[in-house]
Amino acid sequence: MFEKLAAMEKKFEEINEKLSDPDIVNDNKEYTRLMREYKNMSPIIEKFREYKKAAESLSEARELLEAGGLDKDFKEMVQSEFEESREKADKITEELKILLLPKDPNDDKNVIIEIRSGAGGEEASLFANSLYRMYTMYAEAKGWKQEILNANGTELGGFKEISFSIEGEGAYSRLKYESGVHRVQRVPETESQGRIHTSTVTVAVLVEADEVELEINPTDLKIDYFRASGAGGQHINKTESAVRITHLPTNVVVECQDERSQHKNKDKAMKILRSRLYEAMQEEHDAKIASERRMQVGTGDRSERIRTYNYPQGRLTDHRIGLTIYRLEDILNGNLDEVFDALATADQAAKLAKQEA
Repeated sequence: MFEKLAAMEKKFEEINEKLSDPDIVNDNKEYTRLMREYKNMSPIIEKFREYKKAAESLSEARELLEAGGLDKDFKEMVQSEFEESREKADKITEELKILLLPKDPNDDKNVIIEIRSGAGGEEASLFANSLYRMYTMYAEAKGWKQEILNANGTELGGFKEISFSIEGEGAYSRLKYESGVHRVQRVPETESQGRIHTSTVTVAVLVEADEVELEINPTDLKIDYFRASGAGGQHINKTESAVRITHLPTNVVVECQDERSQHKNKDKAMKILRSRLYEAMQEEHDAKIASERRMQVGTGDRSERIRTYNYPQGRLTDHRIGLTIYRLEDILNGNLDEVFDALATADQAAKLAKQEA
């Protein structure tokens, strides 16, 4: 591992020099590539340099202890420094192992989140709105930009389905564990008897793929225009602004009717389509390494029940890692970092265990 880190440090210094080269600075594409690589390597190199300092202190203390001839007080001080340096070096070694784990190439990308009501009728639609609010409040706290791509609302203010994008650095790295079935247990607003109902909502988190990553042949598309329909709005049923795009080779169908403009709806529908096709490519790739995927925290199976939100007890439970938190209202207001940190840590632990097996 340390030979690999030494080679990485050498490359890091070479990149640093290149970033000062006028020819590189004037080559926007190459400069951007090198800056991204430099940024990704920086935390690893900083931690490696911390390790080298701790290892040097450890070596010096060991030499003094082995040489002998120290008075009692000085020997105690050197022994203390030796123990402290050894603990620090061991701790940094474990941190370096995590930093050296293969990084998900999609982690820095933007995402498209699709939320669909499942079992539970109107109550499921209302909870779909609660989850939409939760994710957008989290995005807002992070300073990320969000935009609704398509929504199919209900009269009571819920969503049968809603698709929206979140743009921000590291968006996928934080939100990627949210795909799956979310279960809610609460007394519905529409329930007069005060009985607790169980409803489900499905969440899918897609990487927002750009045109460079996934080129779609226009001849593979069937595009239909129709009048929008929904819970209301002045432009509903006035013009054929809604768009339905069918990708013929895969039979993936995307609809978008959120905008008044046919052109804007088409752009948004293409964004969703591109991301769904990219996800299909990823799933095909992951199927080839299925055993590795099973070792990790689930990040894509939409049929997997991943979480329960129990309103009467104010409890959130993530079933994949056995996490239970009794501050549901706070989490539904977008304070999700504790949940996401726990999922990321569990994922890292699974990857480390596999690497060391």
